[in-house]
Amino acid sequence: MIGHSLSLQNVTKRFGNLTAVEDISFDVRPREFISVIGPSGCGKSTLFNIIGGFVGGYEGTLLLDGQAKVARRSIGMVFQEESTFPWRTTLQNVAFPLEVAGVPQKEREARARELISLVGLTGFENNYPAEMSGGMRQRTAIARTLAFDPQVLLMDEPFASLDEQTRLLVGDKVLQIHQQLNQTSLLITHNITEAVQLADRILVMTYRPGRIKRMVEIKLPRPRTSEIVSSEAFGRYVAQIWSDLREEASRGLSDSESSVRAGGGGPKT
Repeated sequence: MIGHSLSLQNVTKRFGNLTAVEDISFDVRPREFISVIGPSGCGKSTLFNIIGGFVGGYEGTLLLDGQAKVARRSIGMVFQEESTFPWRTTLQNVAFPLEVAGVPQKEREARARELISLVGLTGFENNYPAEMSGGMRQRTAIARTLAFDPQVLLMDEPFASLDEQTRLLVGDKVLQIHQQLNQTSLLITHNITEAVQLADRILVMTYRPGRIKRMVEIKLPRPRTSEIVSSEAFGRYVAQIWSDLREEASRGLSDSESSVRAGGGGPKT
């Protein structure tokens, strides 16, 4: 698999009177790993849903490998919510997209076994989701998303429900997958440590309307494992990102408190 490029040019999305994201422009290089971080309500999920083809009616341009017409199957998405099918084994879950596509059983099961090995779940092919940990279920979901060879992988807070230690270990595995497949990947996260651990660059967003506040290049060596989290250089990046986020998070908190006092609310963006 080769990496693919992604480009957003002056992307703006409004929901009625609410501007979720405004004038977003950035390029993702082939095989690059981008983390997107920002306060709640900054439009991260809206941005990913635009890239994934789930939200239309936006201004601006989205290009995949220089082409404006992006097929939905070109973009693979892994979500925060539990998405494995509880009545299917690991093998059956991972093979599901290939089954829907009409791939013969022998071929799809062989491909599913390759991906199960890739995400480190060999030996659990016949287990059901209820028999596995949250981290194992999310790795199953990642393998299933990779089954149809998406050109770009989007992950929307896929580790949010995991404890900190598991997040770091699953992050190690995600990096191994990314490097082995030369996958172009984007990750939404609220976790600064996770963002620095995984990314080549981190896109920091402002509070609503979501704009790009800063793009931070992470110059830490690869292969990058959870062991680097304790390094001084890693700590400096975390402090820098938090400094960028502090003002935006405070704005978001103040807005939420004002909304609660007024008895209002808003859509998740």
